[in-house]
Amino acid sequence: MNTSPPPIQGLLLTGGASRRMGQDKALLAYRGESQLTHAFGLLQSVVPRAFISVREDQREGEVRRELPQIVDRQHDIGPAAGILAAHEAYPDAAWLVLACDLPLLNRETLLALLDARDPSRDATAFTSAHDGLPEPLCAIWEPAAIERLAAAVATGRVCPRKNLIAGDTLLIPPIDPEALDNANSPDERAAILQRLESAL
Repeated sequence: MNTSPPPIQGLLLTGGASRRMGQDKALLAYRGESQLTHAFGLLQSVVPRAFISVREDQREGEVRRELPQIVDRQHDIGPAAGILAAHEAYPDAAWLVLACDLPLLNRETLLALLDARDPSRDATAFTSAHDGLPEPLCAIWEPAAIERLAAAVATGRVCPRKNLIAGDTLLIPPIDPEALDNANSPDERAAILQRLESAL
């Protein structure tokens, strides 16, 4: 009987509509390169294999066409679409799932998450510095958690965070709370750009 934990692969979620930002968040630059390129580089540096999740109409788009992809199979269910498509493609893998709108994310944060992983639990996630709830889009999803998410989506419950709250999730404090601040709107992006400039 194989008792080794599922291997971890990386998934960068880039298939969102970016409605609040008004333009593709993944292609916005923060350090002289697109956030997509930067985040994928971080992910590749900590896992042996990584992919980006995309909608079908994004496959040949700028930057994305150069990277290994997993195409969403469901629509209008938000980040769950990418997570479920990854699980369908590689059902025996656990996934380090990242949102593409975390410009302050660093490698140390990802390594801390990997070090804390407990594969006997459904998932391993940081607690949000803002509300103490799980951060589902900088988290390790074990196969059991994704199967639970699939069952929830089938009944219309598509929120990844609520799925982690309901499951057996190992929660850990972030080593750098600012690393998990996202840029979903022009105002949030401007604030993060200012913080990056101040750090120079």
